[in-house]
Amino acid sequence: QVQLVESGGGLVRPGGSLRLSCTLSQNPFSYYLMGWYRRTPGKERELVATITDGGDTRYSDSVKGRFAISSDAPTKMLYLQMTGLKPDDTAVYYCNAKSIVAGIRYDDWGQGTQVTVSS
Repeated sequence: QVQLVESGGGLVRPGGSLRLSCTLSQNPFSYYLMGWYRRTPGKERELVATITDGGDTRYSDSVKGRFAISSDAPTKMLYLQMTGLKPDDTAVYYCNAKSIVAGIRYDDWGQGTQVTVSS
């Protein structure tokens, strides 16, 4: 399993914006599905957004219209642009990338980056 690397978290005021970045280990087209998840203490891990190798995106209802997921092949990066941030968005955010190589499924995760939304 390969460790992905997230960055871009931090402290932001309600209504503010952040862009999370995730360094992938392969070209994004090597993954059939990439996504961002988040976890807060005492809660289950929540799927935030996903993007397929074909560019199709999906979002949880809680972030739809505020967050945007994207990837960049030349730099092998996955992004999550977050706008209109709310205190409920406070969590550790993880990037995830799924691939199949020679019939073996790989499920790569990052170490997480903290996002805190507070005034």
